[in-house]
Parts: sequence; C-alpha cells; structure tokens
Amino acid sequence: MDVKLSLCCLLLHLLILLGASNGVETDMRIEQVHSHMHHHTDSSLIVFFFVEDLKQGNTIPIYFPRRESDSSPRVLSREEADLIPFSSQELDNLLHYFSFTQGSPQAIAIEDTLRQCETKHIKGETKTCATSLESMLDFAKGIFGSETEIKIVSTVHLTLSNTLLQKYKVIGIQEIPAPKTVACHTMPYPYAVYYCHYQESESKVFKVSLTGENGDKVEAIAVCHMDTSQWSRNHVAFKVLGITHGSHPVCHFFPADNFVWVPIV
Repeated sequence: MDVKLSLCCLLLHLLILLGASNGVETDMRIEQVHSHMHHHTDSSLIVFFFVEDLKQGNTIPIYFPRRESDSSPRVLSREEADLIPFSSQELDNLLHYFSFTQGSPQAIAIEDTLRQCETKHIKGETKTCATSLESMLDFAKGIFGSETEIKIVSTVHLTLSNTLLQKYKVIGIQEIPAPKTVACHTMPYPYAVYYCHYQESESKVFKVSLTGENGDKVEAIAVCHMDTSQWSRNHVAFKVLGITHGSHPVCHFFPADNFVWVPIV
C-alpha cells in the first residue's frame, strides 16, 4: 500500500492502518533455511529469508500473524502519551497504573518492551520508541529531513484467512527505491508503541506478490539488510537462517501492522 499524503492525511492513514491491522526446492540455501526452521518451535520466527530467495516462482514458508482490530491497543495522542511515564524506572508505578500484577504476562511484556526501548542502539542505528503517531512522524521527518515528502508502505492481505503459517509462491517482485528507510514495529504494551529505527547501512525494500498454498493472496513488504556486521552475534535471524554474524544479507517480511517509511522519489 503506497500513500502520498500530507501531514494530516499521513496521521489519518496511520490510524486506519493500526485499526485494520489488527513445492520442491532446488536452491540449496532455501533447503538449508527450511531445515533450520524445522527445529524452531516458535513459528513466528519464520519470516527471515535470503535475498537470493526473491525469485519469481520460488516458494518460501512465511508466518503472517493475524490481529483483530478490536483487540489492538489504543493509539494515544501526544498529549495523552506525555502524561504517562515511559521508563523502566517507573515500572512499579506503571503496573499499578494499568492494574497489572508483578510477574503476570502483561507485566513481563511491559518490562520487556521498556528494556528493548532503553537498550543502546547498535553502531549506525538511530532509534526511538514512539508512543504516539505525532512522535513517530516527528522521528521519521527527522531522519529524512523536514522538506522530504514521505510515504508508508505496508503488507496487505488481499484475502481473509485464519492460516498463519504456510508456503507462499513468489508471483511478482518490485523493488521500492529508498535511499533511506525507517522501519516501525509493534511492541507489546497496554497502548500502541512502535519501535522505529533507521540504519545507515544499506537496506533494500521490496513489494512482493505472494500466493499461499491455500490460495491466500498477499502483497507483502520485505526489507533486506545488506550489511549485518553490526548486529548482535546472537540475533535470532542468524539462528533461523543457519548463518554466522555478518556473513550474509538478511531479509524479512513485515506483518500487516508493521510498516516502513520511505521517501517519495
């Protein structure tokens, strides 16, 4: 979904997006990935792949989560978000504020999100955890420059399905020109929080047309990170793909409630 929008329309589009989101392999690299994936019990990790896998006619196993709009966390305005502390030092107060008990799944999720948001960025990365649409847009504009027009690209499911994991055939591939990108990922929290980051190293953005084994059709957004040498050696992508730190570009598909900001070129 490509959108060329004014500031107000961008915010409106984000609100709509957040509410609505809610074969035989012949390439040895693909076979290797499938073998490693088979040993992972968490199917949600099956989103990583090699850039070489992006070939028309190839089959790639992909996990696409489904989230109902009525269960999506509420999007706060900047004024509302600024009234609530967002810090691990305030964890006890936050649990009291949201009425969650210590050790509960919700409390663990809050603590983990705060920890990830406060973790030091890797070399060449600029990041933020946006607690409102306005703060997210401010961050993106800060990366691209206030005069640069930007748009959002996101994964769109063209058919409704309850199948989360299946093999998809690559029907079409379109690279989206993007000298800079800002990726935003949903974080588990009582209200909408997005981990947004920009990396100076080269990334490529693709719109990939997919057809699933059961006929599902998806216009998916994928990002390929061409240099992973600054990533943690324990990054889950290396384990899933069966490769070593910095040895190979890493690509991944975006779920529908995550998105990428790119400049309009």
